[in-house]
Amino acid sequence: MKFWIGVIIVVVLFAGGTIWRAQSGRTNVVSVTVPVLSSSAKAGEALFSQSCAVCHGTNAAGSRRGPSLILQIYQPGHHSDAAFLSAMQLGVRRHHWRFGNMPRRPEIDEQGKKDIITYVRELQRANGIL
Repeated sequence: MKFWIGVIIVVVLFAGGTIWRAQSGRTNVVSVTVPVLSSSAKAGEALFSQSCAVCHGTNAAGSRRGPSLILQIYQPGHHSDAAFLSAMQLGVRRHHWRFGNMPRRPEIDEQGKKDIITYVRELQRANGIL
């Protein structure tokens, strides 16, 4: 009897560990259509690639380190341009995602931050995020 209880415990622990590893390895990477970008968005794309893509992924598609910005939750009606600007200026404490805190981005000047927002908004529009 003790043998079977031990076997059951091992199986449950193994299954739980497998499920946890599978979930912790998930990403929220989405497929992104990149439109023809305005000049401001092109400037934003370059800055995004340098400072943001390491976490938010190429074309804001998301990664294991940060959420995609091409999701309905980041649409202008829920996360305004001012909210995006504030996030870059002040950073953001972890709240509705499983990733850590977002650091502030002091290396990006004000115009650069606006260009990044333009880039993200053009990507969003091209991908049905209104």
